[in-house]
Amino acid sequence: MRICVIGAGYVGLVAAACFAEMGNRVICVERDPFRVARLARGEVPIHEPGLEPMLKAHLASGQLSFSQHLAEGIVQAEIIFIAVGTPSGEDGSADLSHVLAVAAALAERLNHTCIVVDKSTVPVGTGEQVAELINAGLDQRGKPFRIAVASNPEFLKEGSAIDDFMRPDRVIIGCDDPVASEVLRRLYAPFLRNHERLLCISVRAAEFSKYAANAFLATKISFINEMAGLCAPLNVDIEEVRRGIGSDTRIGTHFIYAGCGYGGSCFPKDVRALIRSAEMAGVEPGILRAVDARNALQKTLLFQALSEHFSGYLQGCVVALWGLAFKPGTDDLREAPSLVLLDALLAAGVTVQACDPVATAAVAMLYPQAVEHGQLRLSESPYNVVEGADALVLVTEWKQFRQPDFARIRGLMRRPVLFDGRNIYDAQQLGELGFLYRGIGRPGFGHCMARAAC
Repeated sequence: MRICVIGAGYVGLVAAACFAEMGNRVICVERDPFRVARLARGEVPIHEPGLEPMLKAHLASGQLSFSQHLAEGIVQAEIIFIAVGTPSGEDGSADLSHVLAVAAALAERLNHTCIVVDKSTVPVGTGEQVAELINAGLDQRGKPFRIAVASNPEFLKEGSAIDDFMRPDRVIIGCDDPVASEVLRRLYAPFLRNHERLLCISVRAAEFSKYAANAFLATKISFINEMAGLCAPLNVDIEEVRRGIGSDTRIGTHFIYAGCGYGGSCFPKDVRALIRSAEMAGVEPGILRAVDARNALQKTLLFQALSEHFSGYLQGCVVALWGLAFKPGTDDLREAPSLVLLDALLAAGVTVQACDPVATAAVAMLYPQAVEHGQLRLSESPYNVVEGADALVLVTEWKQFRQPDFARIRGLMRRPVLFDGRNIYDAQQLGELGFLYRGIGRPGFGHCMARAAC
């Protein structure tokens, strides 16, 4: 099939590359000329395992190309995917200006029948707005056809997006046109040869499903984090509780790991957008508000723990951070818990030595003055950043951090204090090695140390 993907962001790039992988001819349209030039050279502007070799292979084969011009992308397209951003507005609602701008441009330029698919995460009713805008434009231009608009929400996890797209656990197609539904079913058939998990539902239900799925997963995370907050004063280890409840098949083990909060481009934005949708519908979203508030609180816990340990005297301390991206496998810093901690540490006069396998360059761009003045020191080596540190904080659970040489680290640090923001370490083992260990919702281990200023 001939496909046009509008938007060369995270979702658009992954979709374009994976559709090309299955033999489709794909043109990806992006208005940023510098981004288009980089992509045309095979340079991927985001970190996503497996994406760059796939992109280069299909650029070379001619199955995939990039253009700055919408007219070039849509001229022969059978299916047009809208994959532009829907950032949060000031009131938390999804900003649809980019989606509607694309719809308006299509209304002015489409000269043939095709299917337009919302791949962007959009509120209920957006598909109807897009269809009305496009078809009204076609009517004004005297075109004797109408365009079917569908919703096809993405369920990709950063760090494993290629595998998620190529082997999806389900594909949701929201479409009220049976002919368009069948075309989209054929498009996704090669991705579903081993298991038929394609769901055809209404456009509005598909739009809502994306928000509901992300809100539910965010709720699981905030719930276990709230339980962790209750475990600490009751002297209960949340890790034992997690195993206890996770063995219940009705609950399961996914997304019940206590930690320092969720981030990324989806969960925070989508929870807030759903809250705003509820408000506009006259419904009180009590659970969703609690989820958002709990997560905001969770991101402050590591700084609170550090401040408590040093009795509020953090000025002059050296703190090592392991992990900056919001999750392993990506360089994405959007809503990352590390940024909340970084802001608080820098404001308190702490010297921060931070390590991340892929996100240090992005952090340097966010904190140029701190880097220039030496208050923020960045490295890709976990051992370099612990040298002379008064405390080590694990923020993002990259594989490189899972089994380090703690004896070596103990010798490099000025004070062997470790705050585990993801509960990945054996607390008792670290205590026996001479560390003062603190996790999230876990009993502390190790000898008490003087809580003096650094």
